[in-house]
Amino acid sequence: MEILFLTWHWAITGFLIGIIMLTLNYFGKVFGMSSNLRSLCTMAGAGKCAEFFRFDVKSQYWNLMVLLGAMLGGFVAVNFMSDPSNVDLNPQTIAQLQQLHIDAPNGKLLPDTLFATVAFASPKAVLILVIGGLLIGFGSRYAGGCTSGHAIAGMSNLQRQSLKAVIGFFVGGLVMSHFIFPLIF
Repeated sequence: MEILFLTWHWAITGFLIGIIMLTLNYFGKVFGMSSNLRSLCTMAGAGKCAEFFRFDVKSQYWNLMVLLGAMLGGFVAVNFMSDPSNVDLNPQTIAQLQQLHIDAPNGKLLPDTLFATVAFASPKAVLILVIGGLLIGFGSRYAGGCTSGHAIAGMSNLQRQSLKAVIGFFVGGLVMSHFIFPLIF
């Protein structure tokens, strides 16, 4: 059991992801988390309002189980299998966060300034979450998928649009972290 509690080498996890992708390709399935949003909207009745949501949602139940498993697995990993005291941030990152008045995680996975329930008391934080959520939803729809779908599934299938999307994700992440994030905080 102890092997489950350790950090795995990237080559092992990469190999396992590759095996999963080959298995999905063999069964004609396409991996992606954002496609579950379409399924959930369809199940909620959005097909009555928009043609996009009129499809056979039963064909996507397997992907909804992947989403449920990812959520459950993440909860179990964080609450029962992790040791956040081994989070080792670069000292430069800690100094940059302190300049923005964001405390270092100090043995936690995430800083309280941004992710504690107290942050939701601030109208600014709620506005950032709402706008960010809308931009992520719009962006994943506009790009034809989310980061996991393009970077893992699309790139493994050598899709040109996934390469473009992944380059866009990286450029967007760099712009956000170096220019926009300091302006917000």
